[in-house]
Amino acid sequence: QVQLVESGGGLVQPGGSLRLSCRASGSIFSIYDMGWYRQAPGKQRELVAAITSGGSTNYVDSVKGRFTISRDNAKITVYLQMNSLKPEDTAVYYCNADIVTTVVGGRVREGYWGQGIQVTVSS
Repeated sequence: QVQLVESGGGLVQPGGSLRLSCRASGSIFSIYDMGWYRQAPGKQRELVAAITSGGSTNYVDSVKGRFTISRDNAKITVYLQMNSLKPEDTAVYYCNADIVTTVVGGRVREGYWGQGIQVTVSS
């Protein structure tokens, strides 16, 4: 079994900062891409930022220059540093990872999701 556990969300004023963390645990053989998605009320879930196993990153246009995604492979953790937060960044943020696990008879590669964490930007 694999678990992704997010932390670091909360309430922050406009212009403030938060750092989200997502740690993976379980029978993990390797991890490919990791990313952060978000879903605001009444809207579809969208990709915010992603990072490959080699460290290449990409961001949705609305967060470029404000958010930074990083990963620590030794700690099996992905981070999202969010600066200059705006009210429109308010959403539930989800961690996602493309993980290879060891099972009886071989290995399986599939995507996993965290439980989601609330980020609220409001004065």
